[in-house]
Amino acid sequence: MRILVVEDDGQLAEMLTEALRDRQYVVDVAQDGETAWNWADTLDYDLVILDVTLPRLDGLSLCQRLRQQNATLPILMLTARDTVADKINGLDAGADDYVVKPFNLQELMARIRALLRRGAIAVNPGLRWGDLQLDASTFEVKYADQPLRLTPKEFALLELLISTGRRVLSRTGIIEHIWSLDNPPTEETVKSHIKSVRQKLKLAGAPEDFIETVHGLGYRLKQIA
Repeated sequence: MRILVVEDDGQLAEMLTEALRDRQYVVDVAQDGETAWNWADTLDYDLVILDVTLPRLDGLSLCQRLRQQNATLPILMLTARDTVADKINGLDAGADDYVVKPFNLQELMARIRALLRRGAIAVNPGLRWGDLQLDASTFEVKYADQPLRLTPKEFALLELLISTGRRVLSRTGIIEHIWSLDNPPTEETVKSHIKSVRQKLKLAGAPEDFIETVHGLGYRLKQIA
């Protein structure tokens, strides 16, 4: 899952990024509201963590724009503004949750998981494709009840393929979805991950073309019979 952190405090942004990446999330960090808006308008995010006091475009205005663009996008405001009026303004601007700094990291992660679960239910009630099952909360994967041991990026790749179904994903599109903007790989890396996932699926009993190559375009999952 991809999270956009909008925070102009570099030390706090770095701490959040490290904590989120340790939990296998893809994280992008924007230090001002306009950059965040441009990225959110281009990329698909599963959650936005948003400060209120930001350069160029403040957090309340950005939240309103994001909500107008995407009615179901989970937005968590993370700010030092702690009055009741501040919280009401944030929630009225479209935030789903409001956390005051300083915060407890474990509680923040629990709130993030809750928002992501809510968003996943709204967008995609089940991560299943034929005999393939993914549990996004435990990072467990099974094919025909046979467990698959995947790396975090391999899990993210299968999660993306299931979510998009028969729509073809280009290598560039895959990179944009499951790698952060500050650490993009080469297309050869994507090919290597596809090959590894195919081998693991095959060992569990899946057909060789479970992940299809659409030549010149990209990849998609095999049509369910």
